[in-house]
Amino acid sequence: MTARAWLTSLRVRLLALTLVTLALALSSAGWWLTSLFRDEVMREFDATLVRQLDQVTARLQIGDKGAPVIDTRALSDPRLDKPFSGLYWQLDRLAPDGSSREEVLRSRSLWDEALSLSVDTLADGQLHLHEATGPQGTRLRVAERALQIEGASGRWRLMMAADLQASDVAVQRFGRVLTLSLVALGLLLVLGALAQVAIGLAPLQAMQVALARVRGGSAQRIEGRFPAEVQPLIDEFHAVLERQEASLERARTQAGNLAHALKTPLAVLTNAAGQHPGHPLATTVGEQVQAARRQVDWHLARARVAATHRLPGQRTPIAPVLTGLLRVMQKVHADRAIRWVATDIDPALCFAGEAQDLQEMLGNLLDNAGRAARQVVRVEARRLDDRLLVIDVSDDGPGIADAQRKAVLQRGIRLDESTPGSGLGLAIVDDLAQLYDGRVTLGSSSLGGLQASLSLPSVG
Repeated sequence: MTARAWLTSLRVRLLALTLVTLALALSSAGWWLTSLFRDEVMREFDATLVRQLDQVTARLQIGDKGAPVIDTRALSDPRLDKPFSGLYWQLDRLAPDGSSREEVLRSRSLWDEALSLSVDTLADGQLHLHEATGPQGTRLRVAERALQIEGASGRWRLMMAADLQASDVAVQRFGRVLTLSLVALGLLLVLGALAQVAIGLAPLQAMQVALARVRGGSAQRIEGRFPAEVQPLIDEFHAVLERQEASLERARTQAGNLAHALKTPLAVLTNAAGQHPGHPLATTVGEQVQAARRQVDWHLARARVAATHRLPGQRTPIAPVLTGLLRVMQKVHADRAIRWVATDIDPALCFAGEAQDLQEMLGNLLDNAGRAARQVVRVEARRLDDRLLVIDVSDDGPGIADAQRKAVLQRGIRLDESTPGSGLGLAIVDDLAQLYDGRVTLGSSSLGGLQASLSLPSVG
């Protein structure tokens, strides 16, 4: 398929639009679901951190020496006693001017390090959630609360911090699983889109096959059941065919009327000339009338074939036409006792055209062979390929010299003027065959005379 065909292909357009839409939808869904999961994890993380902070706040009191103390034995999470476990608490005293903070108490999990946080303004009891850097450079989530301790002067900050690594790993794992799931879903949707496009466009392919049958002559109309969206197109196509056939029928009628109108005065002239045999004027009139008849027949036949040879659905079996013509030729040439032989005519062999056109071309060849033959005229028909057939008409007559074969295919040339002519002549047969993309070739027959080979389009 060329680049232009790709750009104009309906299948490619549908698939491209579907793929772009799927990519945007799935990537947006992945980003949105990952964000939702991350936010939900952080909300649960913050809620747990605040509960831990509340637990430590509840254990904060003033000791015997007037300093704040926290009973760590009452804390439920064992990570607070494990060094660098990822869960820490710390109590800072704020400077009177609020410019600095000093660590007073911290959890055992901080070991010999302390949380270093900036000083910000918080009202008593106000909670602040933010991120900070913890021991060994870990990323922490910090919940701190400003408070005052009864029995102790000054302002204090109590902090609970937890390592974010576990939540980050959970979010990453969820992202990987979600990505794989969306990729699998995307592949399934792509397969579904391919199936949808194939099924959706199948009627168009069926219509293409039906049109090829019409064009090839095996059908006169598009046959089959089609969706409601396609049927109006087929109905319009059939309407065009019907209008074309009606127009051609009118043209045929007019051609027939013209032929009748011309042949009647020509017949009158012939009869008038026959009443004065031997008179020079009568001879001239007779010759010109015959020439006029040949011209009228040629032009009428050529015009009719030119108008009808492209009609779809034309199909004419060879065998019945040939059988009928041979019966006629036996009667026409009965006084010469010629043997007419038809060998191996396949009943399935069909001409992609009208029966009348085949009769005119084949009848003329048979008549010429009958007039030239001494004893035998043989007819053979064969298929060259799926689109072409050949009909050979051979006789045992004197034949035609190689130098003259080209001349007899020219209109108006007759080698034997002493014999009466009938039909359209070899030149006219060749013209009609060419209108069907065929031709007539002349050669030597195995019987010793002339062999005329008529090539015509075939239909299976």
